Amino acid sequence: MADDDILATAGASQPRRIFAVTVLTALGLLVIWLALAVPQGGFGWVVMLAAVGLSALFMAHRLWRATAHSLVLRESGLYDSDGTRLAAFEEIRKVDRGTFAMKPSNGFIVLLHGSAGRGWRPGLWWRFGKRVAVGGVTAGSETKPMADIMTLRLSQRDGE
Repeated sequence: MADDDILATAGASQPRRIFAVTVLTALGLLVIWLALAVPQGGFGWVVMLAAVGLSALFMAHRLWRATAHSLVLRESGLYDSDGTRLAAFEEIRKVDRGTFAMKPSNGFIVLLHGSAGRGWRPGLWWRFGKRVAVGGVTAGSETKPMADIMTLRLSQRDGE
């Protein structure tokens, strides 16, 4: 794939990445502190709260690593910056960025003709069954034009 076939890109800005990771880290540390400093309800609750706190810290780490990547819309479809194909244009049935669509913040959802397998980059995209959701920590000023380009390409393909 050559760089000249890139139609749009979307990624997480450094301030958005830092804010999202800081919030998740603070949540994790707060829940761990709550489990250790205020042990009420028995040993089971302490273990459960510690597990939730450690999970939040783990997710903060995953979010930081995932948002180092970006999304790339090419002539052939939607890709992660590491080359992972999220959806080829031939597989895409519809792009939905409506208010009531089940989509991430500042993002859109891509409905596919067939199942594409599972995948997930916290804060960037997830893929489950016939759906690919884009957004989360990304800026709406980057994902909206990406969705518009995809919608235009689909309408041209379908002859509308």
